[in-house]
Amino acid sequence: MRNENADNERKKHHRGRRQKKKGNIIANVILVIALIVFCVSGFQLFKIGKGYLDGRSEYDKVRKLAVTDDKNKNDKDKNHSEDGDDTFSIDFQKLLEINPDTIAWIRFPDEPSQINYPVVQGTDNSKYLKKTFSSNENTLGAIFLNVDNQKDFSDKNSVIYGHRMRDGSMFRHLQDYDTREFWKNNPYFYIYTVDGRILKYHIYSAGQVVDTSESYQTTFETDEEYQEFLNMTQSTSLYNTGVEVTTADTIVTLSTCTSASDNHRFVVRGVKEEETKQ
Repeated sequence: MRNENADNERKKHHRGRRQKKKGNIIANVILVIALIVFCVSGFQLFKIGKGYLDGRSEYDKVRKLAVTDDKNKNDKDKNHSEDGDDTFSIDFQKLLEINPDTIAWIRFPDEPSQINYPVVQGTDNSKYLKKTFSSNENTLGAIFLNVDNQKDFSDKNSVIYGHRMRDGSMFRHLQDYDTREFWKNNPYFYIYTVDGRILKYHIYSAGQVVDTSESYQTTFETDEEYQEFLNMTQSTSLYNTGVEVTTADTIVTLSTCTSASDNHRFVVRGVKEEETKQ
C-alpha cells in the first residue's frame, strides 16, 4: 500500500514538473514572439522616422541651394511689397539641373510657412507619389502638378497635389485652413514659374471634397460649365470668404489627403489676383 502511494506521489510530482516545464516553454515562446513583434515594430518606426528626417533634410538642402529670401532687406526698405516678395527669388537653373521636371515653386508668405517647395510635373500622376524632388524613394514624395495641366498655369483650374505627412511637412498644413480665422490672417499663396513670373493667388475656398473627376476638372467647354464648377467649389467651402471669382479668372486647387476617409480630400482653392515678373 505504501509503495502504491509512493508511486502515485512520484507520478504526480513528475506530472507537475512536466506541466511546469510545458508552461515555461509556452511562456518563453510568448516572450520570444513579443520580442520579435517589438523589434519589428521598432524597426518600422525607425524606418518611418528616418524617412521623415531624410525627406526634410533633402528639401532643406534644395531651399538653401535655390532660394534667396533676404528678409533683412524688408527692415531697411520701406518701399517693399506687402508680402515681401521683392526679397524672395528662385534660381530655377539650379533646380532644373537637379530635376528637369521642375515647373514652379510654391510658397505661403506667412503661414503655413512649411509649404515652401519646388513643384514638378511627371509623365503621370503616380510618378512623384513616393519619389522626392531629387528622385529619391521616400513616402514624402514631391509637390506635383496634375499631368493634364499646362505647365504655365494657363488652364482654368490647375491642380497641385501633395501628401499630408504626420511630421507636418509637404501639404499637411493645408488643413490649417479649416477655420475662417486662419484664412483671414493668411489669405494668399504664391507660385513662381520657370519663365520668371510671380502668380499671386487669393484663397476663396477651403474644405473637404470627394475624390472624383468632377472635383478636379481642369478644362471646360463653355463658360456655363466653368461657372457650375466654380459654384461647386464655393458651396463645398467650410466658410464664405467673400472673394469674387468669375469665369474670366483662372484658379489653382491645392489638394491633400484627409484623416476622414480614403476617398476624401482637403482642398484649398485660390483665384489668380495678380501676375508680375520676377
